[in-house]
Amino acid sequence: MSYDPLLAEIRFGCGLSPAHAPPGSSQEMLERLAGPDQAGELWPIDGPEVLMERQQTFGELQRRRREAKGNLQEIKSLTEDLKALRKTNRETQQLWLGRNLQRRIGTRDGFRERLAFFWGDHFTAMGRTAGLRGGTSPYIEGAIRPHLAGHFADMLKAVTTAPLMLHYLDQATALGPSSAAAARKKKAGAGLNENLARELMELHTIGTGGPYGQADVVQLARLLTGLSFTPKKGFVFRPDYAEPGPETVLGTRYGGEKPAQVDDVLELLDDLASHPATAQHLSWKLAVHFVSDTPDPKLVEAMAARYRETGGQLLAVYEAMLTHPAAWQGPGNVKPPVDFIGSSLRALAVAELPVDRAKRMERFFVRPLRMMGQAWEAPDGPNGWPEEDASWITPLALSARLQWAITAPGQLTGALPDPRQFLTAALGERAPESLRFAASAAEGRREGIALILSSPSFQRM
Repeated sequence: MSYDPLLAEIRFGCGLSPAHAPPGSSQEMLERLAGPDQAGELWPIDGPEVLMERQQTFGELQRRRREAKGNLQEIKSLTEDLKALRKTNRETQQLWLGRNLQRRIGTRDGFRERLAFFWGDHFTAMGRTAGLRGGTSPYIEGAIRPHLAGHFADMLKAVTTAPLMLHYLDQATALGPSSAAAARKKKAGAGLNENLARELMELHTIGTGGPYGQADVVQLARLLTGLSFTPKKGFVFRPDYAEPGPETVLGTRYGGEKPAQVDDVLELLDDLASHPATAQHLSWKLAVHFVSDTPDPKLVEAMAARYRETGGQLLAVYEAMLTHPAAWQGPGNVKPPVDFIGSSLRALAVAELPVDRAKRMERFFVRPLRMMGQAWEAPDGPNGWPEEDASWITPLALSARLQWAITAPGQLTGALPDPRQFLTAALGERAPESLRFAASAAEGRREGIALILSSPSFQRM
């Protein structure tokens, strides 16, 4: 089977839209991805600098509250300020959710939006303190989105040095056991943390079961000491926190002939990015996400071969996927909740989302996503969201999808389209005859739209 424009928009994009024609070829998809980020410009999301500004503000208010001591009135006032700031941050996160959905509705480059979500999940990072909580979208905007069509090594470096990742995996305060900072603390082995080192190899690059052992994890953890951030500067390298080298990871020696420096870490990241096991792991993950829970091994190998040949050029890997016959076969994956809601809004051509109305955003998107099993920017751990279809088709999750399908569209669009016309907009010629009959026989528009959105044909990519 070869390129199919309708399937391309459904399986590799954000779904069919009555307002946008699907790309005419896989080459056109790649050209759009390599071109300007038009959706990002139309529906902007703040970059990671906003998180550092927020962290400074929280830190200042908390410092002033500590220093207020017995001044109960000032303590109460500062406590209210902190409470208001937390509320504003929650509403801002909902705004960013709305912008993400608006991109899915209005983009001509759906592949970009899907890739941004895929890589954001691959490199899961979340804020766990008041200043950084809800900051995943700015992190993705700064560390991941600019590198979607570039070399994987560049994305890996941007993510590994991102303040949110260093915070999430407890790297920012890690100390080398023999570092100057550890000597000042006079505590043996003070502060060494293996979280980032383990996830770098196990999740981000060579994968579970890759050619590494515990000794490599420990050596990598020592090499990574010194990576940190400050609210004023963002990412910083702290030589006094860094373990003096050398460290040996996967048989290669890093540092040791001079004081520890960030270039030693960047060299390591380049080597991890170019490792053959990384090519295999990333190709398999991409194929699982876009094509099938059990992708054709020939598809995965074709992608991995292009990765190795190009030194991790992601555009070449995507091309290998999009031009392989196996990518266009099979029933496709069940849409995760974010993709289900996004493609529904796109098919309905929803003109405007209530991004500035917190209660409506909560009602139509935040709560439904949580009920469907994919709470916005809140996976259970650094391994991100599950890919298996079974994770999304539990009784409770299916009930939540049906409830959303029957209640939300009419309140978001105003006037619902005729179900027969909507079926063409949502599935085109791929709609089965049985669903066409059901849409024409529906009791009303509300029921007809819900029937289409809840159908197996729409639920799969």
